[in-house]
Amino acid sequence: MSSLTVARAEMRSLHRAPEPEVLARLLPTATLDATTRERVEGRALGLLADLRAAQGEGWVNRFLHQYRLNTQEGIALLSLAEAFLRVPDAETADLLIRDKIGGADWGAHKGQSDSLLVNSATWGLMLTRAVVGDTGRASVLKRLINRTGEPFVRSAVGAAMRMMGQVFVMGRTIDEAMARAAEPENKGFTASFDMLGEAARTYEDGARYFDSYMAAIRSVGGSTLGVGHSISVKLSALHPRYETAHADTCVPELTDMLRQLAAEAARTGIGLTVDAEESERLVMSLDIIEAIARRPELAGWDGFGMAAQGYGKRARAVIDWAQALGQDTGRRLMVRLVKGAYWDSEIKRTQEGGLDDYPLFTRKAATDVSYLACARAMLDAPNIMPAFASHNALTVATIMEWAGNRRDFEFQRLHGMGEGLFERAVRENGYHCRTYAPVGGHRDLLAYLVRRLLENGANSSFVHQLADANVSDSDLLADPAVKIASVGGVPHPSIPMARDIFPGRRNSAGLDLAEATVLERVASRINDNGLLLDEAEAILGKRTEVKDAHDRFALVPASAVISAIGTAHAAFPSWSRTPVEARAAAIDKLGDLLEAHTEELMALAVHEAKKTIPDALAEVREAVDFCRYYAIEAREKFAAVLLPGPTGERNELRLEGRGVFACIAPWNFPLAIFIGQVAAALVAGNTVVAKPAPQTPRIAQRAVELAHEAGIPKDALHIVTGGAEEGRALVGDARIMGVAFTGSTGTARIIARTLLEDESRPLVPFIAETGGINAMIVDSTALPEQVVADVVTSAFRSAGQRCSALRLLLLQEDIADKTLHMLGGAMDTLVLGEPGNPRTDVGPVIDQAAYDRLESYRQSAKAKWVHALASEVPGIVPPTIIRLERIEDLTKEWFGPILHVVTWKAGELDATVARVNASGYGLTMGLHSRIASTAERVAAAARVGNLYVNRSMIGAVVGSQPFGGEGLSGTGFKAGGPHYLLRFATERVTSTDTTSAGGNASLLSIEDVGGI
Repeated sequence: MSSLTVARAEMRSLHRAPEPEVLARLLPTATLDATTRERVEGRALGLLADLRAAQGEGWVNRFLHQYRLNTQEGIALLSLAEAFLRVPDAETADLLIRDKIGGADWGAHKGQSDSLLVNSATWGLMLTRAVVGDTGRASVLKRLINRTGEPFVRSAVGAAMRMMGQVFVMGRTIDEAMARAAEPENKGFTASFDMLGEAARTYEDGARYFDSYMAAIRSVGGSTLGVGHSISVKLSALHPRYETAHADTCVPELTDMLRQLAAEAARTGIGLTVDAEESERLVMSLDIIEAIARRPELAGWDGFGMAAQGYGKRARAVIDWAQALGQDTGRRLMVRLVKGAYWDSEIKRTQEGGLDDYPLFTRKAATDVSYLACARAMLDAPNIMPAFASHNALTVATIMEWAGNRRDFEFQRLHGMGEGLFERAVRENGYHCRTYAPVGGHRDLLAYLVRRLLENGANSSFVHQLADANVSDSDLLADPAVKIASVGGVPHPSIPMARDIFPGRRNSAGLDLAEATVLERVASRINDNGLLLDEAEAILGKRTEVKDAHDRFALVPASAVISAIGTAHAAFPSWSRTPVEARAAAIDKLGDLLEAHTEELMALAVHEAKKTIPDALAEVREAVDFCRYYAIEAREKFAAVLLPGPTGERNELRLEGRGVFACIAPWNFPLAIFIGQVAAALVAGNTVVAKPAPQTPRIAQRAVELAHEAGIPKDALHIVTGGAEEGRALVGDARIMGVAFTGSTGTARIIARTLLEDESRPLVPFIAETGGINAMIVDSTALPEQVVADVVTSAFRSAGQRCSALRLLLLQEDIADKTLHMLGGAMDTLVLGEPGNPRTDVGPVIDQAAYDRLESYRQSAKAKWVHALASEVPGIVPPTIIRLERIEDLTKEWFGPILHVVTWKAGELDATVARVNASGYGLTMGLHSRIASTAERVAAAARVGNLYVNRSMIGAVVGSQPFGGEGLSGTGFKAGGPHYLLRFATERVTSTDTTSAGGNASLLSIEDVGGI
């Protein structure tokens, strides 16, 4: 077995391995003996002195210290810097300044810094607040400059933001950056230029970044301003679909692009380094890097390199892999070791995905241990040219100690940070240091700037702690290996595993579909039709052919519905008397069984409901979450409650089931909503007759089979299949004591009338969740890339067949053209195809009737198309954007991948929300804005059940985002929320006079009370 193969296998075993196990293997290398530790500490103290001396010359570190991220003012400045320069209109820019500056206490920072520049900046912020803030009185200053104040402030803030940009960005163009790198302040330092940009959203973005990289390589290679400079390349900036599901296309395409860049870098004699990215892209990145390293035309060029992230559990194995690749290809591979750049997003992604463990360390000290272990291995690797990127004096001192007299490696730092750490080392002691130097316009720097500030402004970062006078040198230089050994390597207690993020219940387990082997296995099983049908028929019985596009099971006659109701009615007394703990335990077990059958149920969802693979997984997980959430809610809410009252009586409130509940689920969530309704009704003590949509009976039937296996009596839970006739028979029966329904508003009205038309029938709860004309409002402070990603997800995922899906995009007119252009490009990256194909983003709509309805409307509006895709796959409605003149022009919900767009003017926000409210629908609304007061205004005014700010509008999580609407969009209470079970229960109170048996014993038993 080759060394490369061994390293790959090691990476797989470490990917999400338990943190203590990974650290146990790293600690021996990272642990220093007492003598070495003493020498390292001596070096580090000297570096600290250099750093502190340099701080007196620069204001950035002092500014970060004065306005930390744990202060209101620090967050305000960060938010302002992130958004201000991209706002094109004066009115919104003034709102943003007022929002971020007007409410903060800048006076508390007055004169607090020993930097004149920082104190001057504070005075400027105080002045700005005087102009734009609401202090409760009209200050003399504000009256004096009211006429010209806001334009003046706007210009001043813009200048300040550009000045901050200059601190962290080497130059707006590559030529400007090279000229700056040649200035005396950078003497002795080389640079690695990064053409600043985030991940490509469109193929146009990727092509632009490619051209930018190529031009930079040629400029650096042909420059006389300095030698030794290099270029850093981010692969995600070159391709909008750099994802595991698209590896068969994106990896070859990226390999070819990188080959061209590498060939030009080799020709001009400069270095080219591939930047590190999120952990889910690591394997693809290594495949691409290996392909380039093996190119025969690049033999003899040692300028090719890669970055490795120390916070990843696979980092040490990645170093072994790099050494093996260098040895195998006869080259010395440049490896830049960094701490890591995506820690917070990696943690969140793992928690959201319900994955077994994190791909990275949860403690900063653990990352430092990993970094040191990797650094030691790199120094020992003959086929690696090491580069150590760090601003940590202890880390740098340790590497210097290990390296001894060697100088065949380099240190690296971020431009604008770490001044003083390496100057003496470079200019007096012969070390090499390279500055990671972003290049780009100030508007482009913002996301990069925010990430750098977040990393280096965090309380645990070395840069932050260095600037804090309350942190001692001994704390700054504390040995990370000792820290980790003292806690046994256990994860940080404030960062629970994904399964434990919800109090009292387990999070549903996910599948890591970004792991190629997992995705291949799941896709293979889903697309094995023989296996699927064998399982389905064995469980559910033979199929019956029907005359439409669906291969359905036989529909039950209305008489069978009546029979099921009768059986459930007879079973109600026994089931309702079953202790709530026993009912909850059965529902808990159902959740476990659903989870155990995840891949089988996913296959049913793909084939029957035409779900894509990620949507099918989300469907099963939501069903599991419903079971566990309602079980724990029932245990709490169905316990008897003693109520207060006068002495001598006992008052007890309890919740009990109502009787037989009808649960009518839709085809678009045939497992999650079906299970949610059924589990809630059952755990509340009701018996259930459940009717799935006629398009999706198989998955519902399988769910019922699992419910019976979990301990739900067969006479307490029945399933009936059919359409409108069977539905009428179900809700029309007077023995039905409640209805839970998800579907169209029209059907909900019919059910409501049916429940009321028989005057002798009891008044029963009707729980309805219907659709909506869901709008997203976007102002000019929003980040276009984030808006586009969230619009594509909200409008087109699941082929637009979600109740919460985005139907109406409301763009501030100042940014409409740019946003729509980018949105069209993002739509062009979507793959339309069969739902079982892992690459598919948009599959077919549910049936031919839905296709005909949607396609007819789409074609009728062709003159208003802004952008539309095309597809030859049967049943697929191509994603389309239609421009409307007014909000009121959209009068109904089009349940598919059709998005409408209307523009609005700055200053019309309140009116825009009011016009959306006037539609009468109230399910979901989205808002993208960086102005907190705007979010507060919309939250106060919007008449919707769920408002989503700066995120997508779909994917409500049980227990976190209870889901349901108001008005034409539903009755409440919200599914997956703390009040939902109450709609399935009746309240009963028992009041007992405890004195009736001859005296108030409880009162008389109290010591030292009055009496005879």
